[in-house]
Amino acid sequence: MTLLEYRIFHTVIEQGSFARAAQVLHLTPSAISHAVSSMEEACGFALFVRGKGGVSLTRSGEALYPMIRQVLNADEALSQTVDELKGVQRGTVKIGAFNSVCMSWLPQIVTSYKKKYPGVEIEINQGTYADVINWIKTGVVDLGFLSTKSTRELRVHPLYRDRLMCVVPRSFKTKTPGIITPEEMRQETFVVQDDSTDADTQAFLAKYRFNVRASCRVVDDLSTIAMVESGFGICILPSLILERAHGDVDFYPIEPMEYREFGIAVQNPTMMAPAVRQMAAHIEAFAKQKREEDPQTNAGFDPGPAFI
Repeated sequence: MTLLEYRIFHTVIEQGSFARAAQVLHLTPSAISHAVSSMEEACGFALFVRGKGGVSLTRSGEALYPMIRQVLNADEALSQTVDELKGVQRGTVKIGAFNSVCMSWLPQIVTSYKKKYPGVEIEINQGTYADVINWIKTGVVDLGFLSTKSTRELRVHPLYRDRLMCVVPRSFKTKTPGIITPEEMRQETFVVQDDSTDADTQAFLAKYRFNVRASCRVVDDLSTIAMVESGFGICILPSLILERAHGDVDFYPIEPMEYREFGIAVQNPTMMAPAVRQMAAHIEAFAKQKREEDPQTNAGFDPGPAFI
């Protein structure tokens, strides 16, 4: 099978039909069909299910897709390296991120990166921790932001400690003004999120052996705040999301201090394309600046050697 056939395979999946893939690749529909048939003949099994509404992958096609993505990503890395040696700055960087980083960090990171490397395209995918892990493993993104408590076999290079806060309705009063303790929270009803979204809160609840009474379960931060505002209970969220959150609620730092630690991860650090490597370094510099702006939470925090 050829690299062109891999690109055709990938484009057909993205576009959902042979005809639209042909338009994107500036090929004839018959050329697309011939290439797919050639791949299926070489494999010895069908890759697509053809229908009136378009095409979809067979189970065998789904199994091959992550590996084909890796081949295409490696080819992109090779092209970028050649251009880098020629003094040309180009390429694409695909980033996976959870909600609070998308809202608070990425707008600044992307804007400042594009000023330095205007020829590089940036793609952002927002999802849960589980989504980002899957995207890294299957090549959908080049690098992803993850909590260090959410990782499985991926190694996360830590960058920042983000203080955990307790979000309560306005009517809620704490025993000590300005803070809340785990003991005060123990008897409260909680609004909680799925483990794939909220690994850090789950770790906090487990640490203090909370027997959580959950009034509702949601999947995003802003919905969680809205449920607290409506009186469904209290919740725990990192301070990063609260920078842009709105609602008739109060936020209390938890004492003793608890935090979420997060960073970036890639599938294979030794195989990063130049543009991805530059982005990783850019993110590290940005995170260093943020740590300096929040010395209390990040006091004594050492992220270790540079990711690259």
